[in-house]
Amino acid sequence: MRNSLLFPGAYISLRVGRAKSIAALKAAQEKDMQVVVLAQKSEGEEDLKIDNLYRVGTLAKIENIRGTPEHGFQVLVRGVERLNVLDLKEVDDMIVADAESFQDSPDIDPATKDALFANLKTLSQSILALIPGDASQFQEILESITDVILLADLCAANLPMSVASKQELLEIVSQKARVLRLLEVMQRQKDELEVQSDIREKITKKFGKTQREHILREQLRAIQEELGEETAADQKDLGTKIEEAGMPEEVKKIASEELRRLETIGPMASESHVIRNYIDLLCSLPWSKSSPDTIDLDAARAILDHDHSGLDKVKSRIIQHLAVLKLTKSAKGSILLFVGPPGVGKTSLGQSIARALGKKFVRASLGGVRDDAEIRGHRRTYVGAMPGRVVQGIKRAGENNPVFMLDEIDKMAISFQGDPAAALLEVLDPEQNFNFLDHYLDVPFDLSKVFFVATANTVETIPGPLLDRMEVIELSGYTTSEKLHIAKNHLLADILADHGLKAEQLSLPDEMILKIIQSYTREAGVRELQRKIATLCRGLAEKVLKPDVKFPIEINSEYLEELLGPEKFAHEKVEPLTPPGVVTGLAWTPMGGEILFIESSLMPGSGKLTLTGQMGDVMKESALIAMSLVRARLSALIPLVDFEKTDIHVHIPAGAIPKDGPSAGVTLMTSLASVLTGKSVSPKLAMTGEITLRGVVMPVGGIKEKILAAHRAGIEHVILCSRNQKDLTDVPEEVRNQMKFSFVDTVTEVLKLTLDIDLPNLVPLYEPRMEKMTKSEGPSQNIQ
Repeated sequence: MRNSLLFPGAYISLRVGRAKSIAALKAAQEKDMQVVVLAQKSEGEEDLKIDNLYRVGTLAKIENIRGTPEHGFQVLVRGVERLNVLDLKEVDDMIVADAESFQDSPDIDPATKDALFANLKTLSQSILALIPGDASQFQEILESITDVILLADLCAANLPMSVASKQELLEIVSQKARVLRLLEVMQRQKDELEVQSDIREKITKKFGKTQREHILREQLRAIQEELGEETAADQKDLGTKIEEAGMPEEVKKIASEELRRLETIGPMASESHVIRNYIDLLCSLPWSKSSPDTIDLDAARAILDHDHSGLDKVKSRIIQHLAVLKLTKSAKGSILLFVGPPGVGKTSLGQSIARALGKKFVRASLGGVRDDAEIRGHRRTYVGAMPGRVVQGIKRAGENNPVFMLDEIDKMAISFQGDPAAALLEVLDPEQNFNFLDHYLDVPFDLSKVFFVATANTVETIPGPLLDRMEVIELSGYTTSEKLHIAKNHLLADILADHGLKAEQLSLPDEMILKIIQSYTREAGVRELQRKIATLCRGLAEKVLKPDVKFPIEINSEYLEELLGPEKFAHEKVEPLTPPGVVTGLAWTPMGGEILFIESSLMPGSGKLTLTGQMGDVMKESALIAMSLVRARLSALIPLVDFEKTDIHVHIPAGAIPKDGPSAGVTLMTSLASVLTGKSVSPKLAMTGEITLRGVVMPVGGIKEKILAAHRAGIEHVILCSRNQKDLTDVPEEVRNQMKFSFVDTVTEVLKLTLDIDLPNLVPLYEPRMEKMTKSEGPSQNIQ
């Protein structure tokens, strides 16, 4: 036998396959069905050698044989008695033993024999109780045995011991010594089983039926716990990270407490991964890691000029801000808000600032955010909790003084989940953000070193308290010449590279770029212009792949129309002639400025004023004021109009688009005066301004955007309120030089400029009349 051993009184099933063993088996079948069973000293050797066999074995009775010589035999044998082998020799390809009975030393007195038997039986029962599984069959056999030596042999046969240890028990001559040695082995086995039973009991208490798949892992953890080796390396690694993270003392104290909690509850507890993630976040935040503050104003100016054409006022303001930072060596209060239409370069300005400062750039888009937990984070008690976008951005940056852009800050929403704009107050307030508290982090983090930059299309939807914490810098849009410069020096090279083309393969004259700008786009920025040039390049890529193509390919009007279609936005141009009642106004939108046509018409009726075109409440009130002014001021000049029998309809085209705002009063009044007097207003003339019931023209906002829209549309003359004259300094000089501006204070001046009407002095419609009381009027005589 190579890996087991047979004791007297025990049964064992043997797999017999070696030639010498098969030959011995056949010889035994021909005689008395008895063989000598010896253990092999070296279990790994396949070849059977006499020198590799022990000399104390067991005489065995063959009880059953199954199998064939080709596939081997399965033999059931029963141990009969110990044998002492005197000699071994090979005869006819088998091994023959010359053996005698092993003489035990019966040195056990009756009292000792009873005590040993009782101990052996009790210990056996204890071991059977600790072994998992059904042991009832062994219990029955145990109860039927009355001889201590037989019981010792059966116990030794079934104990999980090595062959050498079993051979040692087999060779002991003294029965007493043999039983005592067996009791020692069994006691050690019992102790091991008790440890295993304790481990299984801990696992059973801790896990239910639904978690049995973790049993093997938990067994390993329990064994490590018994040995005192539980994930010591991991805990030490976390402790090292905490020491090296550079945390403030109060934060370090909390991290150490969480680490102790993690060590106490163990890695398989339900909240262990939450604690581990929290400690990892604390260790990964840049508590004391900053990039150096090196501000070179000349280099910063060069970077801004290289990245952006135009926007001189904005770039000058940024340089001034950087100069203050260099003098104060502090970023406190550095919160800029870039407001402007899409595509004017708000986000890329933030990237340029980061390059100019030599700092990391982090961007968080707030468009559509309606949960304040997106800013402040979720509390760790919630499933799937995570820190807010501010802390996540700082973690990504890896330094505590990056340039942090809060994009689309005007598009946050309020819902039942909270108000994210209110949560931003603490982030952007220089007096509070040095102690910013994220709900997930639950310890203060210093945001005072962060250079915050925000972007928005309009300030109208930003709450007042939040807007008060930022400095607004307006980006109104680009002039046509600036767009031409941007297309030539910035967009074209990048678009060609994106489409796999080379500059020498394309000839795009300036007049074609201008045609794209004027006829195919109507934006304040350059995003649509970029898309149109990309459309050209895609068409060019198709032509480049054709054979016999001559370079460079000339882009002309026919090519533009082929790829971009017919000219768009022609309606934005002023019309050569306009009938009475049609007046051009100027409007501001988040997309930039636009021109606005207001149309008025007369018809028989009952004096009703009809307003269409989706006007808002403010614009409707402006129309009513304009109507009152016209009836009060022009009644003497239009005697043929009976207001009680005439209906007036005022309409603003593009009725599907809602319109509102306090800047159309002048235009509405001029339109009504035009239709009532039958005089036309020049199509090259546009106006903006609000009016009062006294006939005073009030200033309005968005002058730069409106003037640029008028310039794009071909307007030559613009009427503004006198108090808006100062706003013309924001308008590019090239635009101011190509247009005429008139400044007015009253509607009288407006009507003189637009319709050449000289209004008479305002005469009240009703003269106040005092009734003269006479003595003849009875009771009035008693009046003192």
